[in-house]
Amino acid sequence: MSQRPIRLCIAALGGQGGGVLADWLVEIAEAQGYLAQSTSVPGVAQRTGATIYYLEFFPLAESERAGGEPIMALMPVPGDVDCVIASELVEAGRAVQRGLVTPDRTTLIASSHRSFVISEKSAMGQAMADEAGITGLLRAQARRLVLFDMDAVAERHHSVISSVLLGAICGSGVLPFARQSFEEAIEKSGIAVSTNLAAFADACRRAGCGDEAGSTVGDPAAALPESELPVRARSPALQSLLDRVRRLPESVRALALAGVRRAIDFQDPAYAELYLTRLERVSMLDERRSRGERGVGNDRALTVAVARSLALWMTFEDTIRVADLKTRPARFARVREEIRAEADQLFGITEFMKPRVEEIAGTLPAGMGDWVLRSPRVSRWLGRWTQGKRIRSSTVSGFLLLHTLAGWKRWRRGTQRYRQENGRIHEWLSRIEQIAATHYHLAVELARAQRLVKGYGETYERGWRNFSTLLSQLDALTARPDGAAVLARLHEAALADEEGEALAKALAGMQQTPQPRGAPDRGSA
Repeated sequence: MSQRPIRLCIAALGGQGGGVLADWLVEIAEAQGYLAQSTSVPGVAQRTGATIYYLEFFPLAESERAGGEPIMALMPVPGDVDCVIASELVEAGRAVQRGLVTPDRTTLIASSHRSFVISEKSAMGQAMADEAGITGLLRAQARRLVLFDMDAVAERHHSVISSVLLGAICGSGVLPFARQSFEEAIEKSGIAVSTNLAAFADACRRAGCGDEAGSTVGDPAAALPESELPVRARSPALQSLLDRVRRLPESVRALALAGVRRAIDFQDPAYAELYLTRLERVSMLDERRSRGERGVGNDRALTVAVARSLALWMTFEDTIRVADLKTRPARFARVREEIRAEADQLFGITEFMKPRVEEIAGTLPAGMGDWVLRSPRVSRWLGRWTQGKRIRSSTVSGFLLLHTLAGWKRWRRGTQRYRQENGRIHEWLSRIEQIAATHYHLAVELARAQRLVKGYGETYERGWRNFSTLLSQLDALTARPDGAAVLARLHEAALADEEGEALAKALAGMQQTPQPRGAPDRGSA
């Protein structure tokens, strides 16, 4: 047989309809007079759901003319795939990594949206994939690239991404099949036909816009321009807060405004005032530095770092915050949209909770919470109630339980957890102010290191333990001209693993290295 099969590979995540897409393509091929073979290999290494579907199509007429059936492969061979379809950007990158996408043969059809992998979600630090780098790699490796946000197209038409992928395949012209056969396959499924056809048509149009090799179709992610700072607040009572934000240095205003909004959402406008008061004190340190030293720019690195870190720390996750977020109407609307429930359909949400004694004590008044933590007998008794709990927040009883807990926000300032966090924040800011005048770089790194302190429960405890270890090294680091660089390395080591092994090695290496002495750290950040 002189003709080779058409070879396609689909990389889809669990729940995205990769199997449905493969079935549609097989049905279309057979209706167009082709022999079709489809295999699939489920994968759980990435995010418990990525599956590879491999399909080969061969003309039935050619097979009959040759007097035998073609031998088709069960798995894709690197360098020999005509079309790769990826339901998400990183999946497309993985296909390139496997050698399935080649400049001389492969048309790559991919969605530019992200569905974050487990390693990105659970990392202690910044572990987001480089989207711009992946996009550049796709452009370089594919003979032709069809790339746009297919998830957004599916959402726009209240459809699913499998119908958008089918439309992109049809519009790209990579298969010698009539468009009518694609539409008939959707109609025969009998499920959400009108919405799936609308999404199919939209994607087909987008994919058909570009014809030249290496073209990129659609709207790959691009940096959004910064929004202008509002002139008027949403209510007169908040105008004074906005005015204070506008008086801050220009490089800090956007972050400060986000911090103010976050503090109001977390507690109230008075809490946002406390945030700004703390931030303004740090801004004055940068102001005095720019006036007092020659050659110092106006980058305000310290104020920028504190603006972000302070907002995150002041809005720590306690039981009150968790209950508040779980009972917001926007959350129920988002879940309804994600599962595509109709307006007249009922759905349920089950919350899996396992509060520790520390979380229970943190919600109590400060004195009572301290007493609980000091008393082994009381802690053991409370421990009997800390086993895994299932609360159905979509039921009246479950919702009222969480809503009542969220309502304790008005008394949050009196809780044991608030007093603890407020004291830690005060100590952190005091250390920053103390060392900023003579060790500016070190103060900036200390402000940035706050990102270790995040999360809830055991995650928070691990982060605080690592952050405390860094605080204990400050006195030694102020005696070194490279103290800021060393703290930055310790910070990255603390983010490397949850067990703290990398941080322990970094500390051991720092103690073994002779400590140079030099001039105070006064350079610009």
